[in-house]
Amino acid sequence: MRGKEDLQLKVLRRTSEEMKIEVEGEGHTFCNLLESVLLEDEDIEFASYDITHPLISNPVVSIRTKNGKKPEEALKGAVEKILQRGKELSEGFDKALKEWQR
Repeated sequence: MRGKEDLQLKVLRRTSEEMKIEVEGEGHTFCNLLESVLLEDEDIEFASYDITHPLISNPVVSIRTKNGKKPEEALKGAVEKILQRGKELSEGFDKALKEWQR
């Protein structure tokens, strides 16, 4: 299982409204989730990712913000939402499992 210290991000481009980052070792599952959560934010004008080749390239995530929001703030907010939803899923699963075992 991957530890959080293993996730490597490389900023490829950064302006006040845009950011392009390479995410080492991830694939469609993680990047699709990240893209979806980013797009829930009304201050995101554009969010997408590209994987040039699934076996030999890392995904590149692109973010463009509006209304003065910094792209790194948007990224951090999306990651916090993902973590919170994971926690809620885990708690809900534990509760359902305990009820089922009664």
